[in-house]
Amino acid sequence: SEKGFIKVDRYQRTNVHNIFALGDCTDTLQLTPAALAEGHCFADTQFGGNERFADLEDVATAVFSHPNIGTVGLSEKDAEKKYGHIKVFKSDFRPLKHTMTQSTERSIMKIIVDAKSDRVVGMHMVGAHAGEMMQGFAAAIKCHITKKQLDSVIGIHPTSAEEFVTMRTMAYEKGKVE
Repeated sequence: SEKGFIKVDRYQRTNVHNIFALGDCTDTLQLTPAALAEGHCFADTQFGGNERFADLEDVATAVFSHPNIGTVGLSEKDAEKKYGHIKVFKSDFRPLKHTMTQSTERSIMKIIVDAKSDRVVGMHMVGAHAGEMMQGFAAAIKCHITKKQLDSVIGIHPTSAEEFVTMRTMAYEKGKVE
């Protein structure tokens, strides 16, 4: 490709029928778990009689910096482009564990919702344990959780993850209202 990657179809096949490629040499997600999924799917399809491909939508990612950055699903920009009208819920708070200390560390969280279907299409966080939290929420997003369903979850108190299931007030909307 233009960027130096090997072009493959969803079954990891190159433009040569019997040559396959997967992982970081291809223009898919540059993540070890994505390469593992591609490898498992390739082996199942080629050797196991079970044709399948890696579903690389809504894959959680994290940057293990301080503070952590965790994300799953679409960004605001991509969600607006795909769905048109989106609702955004945001929270910027000081985790309870820091209220008894001199720490000024804060956490920022965002939920992006397709306004038409109420489906949660993105969740993002900057704060302690963001990567760990996004892995759990990735399963919910993969299963097409709605904002109403997310709101029905009773959180674990006192945790930062609780904030994701108690964000009830929309911060703003973007895109065309149908």
